[in-house]
This record gives sequence, structure tokens and C-alpha cells, in this order.
Amino acid sequence: MQIRTATAADLDDLARIYAAARRFMAENGNPTQWGDGRPTAAEIAETVEAGACLVGVDDAGTPHFAFSLYTEADPTYQQIYNGAWLNDEPYLTIHRVASDGCLHGVFAAIVAFARERAAAADVANVRVDTHEDNKPMQHLIAKAGFAYCGVIHLADGDPRLAYQLIL
Repeated sequence: MQIRTATAADLDDLARIYAAARRFMAENGNPTQWGDGRPTAAEIAETVEAGACLVGVDDAGTPHFAFSLYTEADPTYQQIYNGAWLNDEPYLTIHRVASDGCLHGVFAAIVAFARERAAAADVANVRVDTHEDNKPMQHLIAKAGFAYCGVIHLADGDPRLAYQLIL
């Protein structure tokens, strides 16, 4: 398994991966997080164009998972409720994690990749958030060593459970 920056040539695979993730979430008690077709094709293309979308590929180069990794502060993380961030130091943010289910250890690979990027940028924190109904993701986040910090609200007002990992 290898992780690389997504390109426009990956858009069809990204659509397939996010569709599979939406199905998985709906089948596992989380039908509303991306139930409205999010991220949309336009949102995915915008993330790819910005260079923030990454894909995990198998030995043949076929993409099987995707995520976004941001180095700038997330504006939705400025306010946190029912808790507090572990610190106010710079951080990387993992967003839009999705898998087609063909590879195992996906989130562990994403966190390892984020750790490498953070070390290269001299950043000692990684943050992530997820929907309260996304129990599989909450399990993976805890397993990766993230601490639950509280609740943030997305730009549209939807609440998300927020986590931080100090490296």
C-alpha cells in the first residue's frame, strides 16, 4: 500500500471510493453523515486541484482509499464545546477519510502518513473529527491513540466529535 497525491485522473476512482464509504456508513448506523451525496464531485475535484486529496493505492496502482490532509488551521476548530483541545499548537487535520473496503489497516496508514508529514513540517499535533453516529471511525480514531477533546461545529452547523493526537 502506498499513499500519493490524487490527480484529475483519479476522479472516477474517488467517486467510486466515496460511494462505497457512503454505503458502508449507511449500513453501519450512520446514514446521514454523507447521506446527501457528500462530498460532491465538485468538492472532490476542488480538493484534488488544491493538492489536499490523497489516495492509497495497491501494488498495481489502483486507488482504494482517500483522505484529505491540511496543514493550515481549520476554522471550524476555533470553537470547541464540552471539552478543550489538548493544546493550541499548530496541527495537521485529517478529513474525508473513505475506503472501498478492499484494503485493511487504512486508517493506521493514514495516521502514519500524517505523522511523517507533521514531522517534516515540525508540527507535533494531528486533529480529526467525525460524526457521532460513525462508530467504526470513532473506534479507529481511539485505536490510533487520539484523545477525545469535545464537539466542534462544521460551517453548516452540524456537530462533530473532535480528537487530537500529540506526536
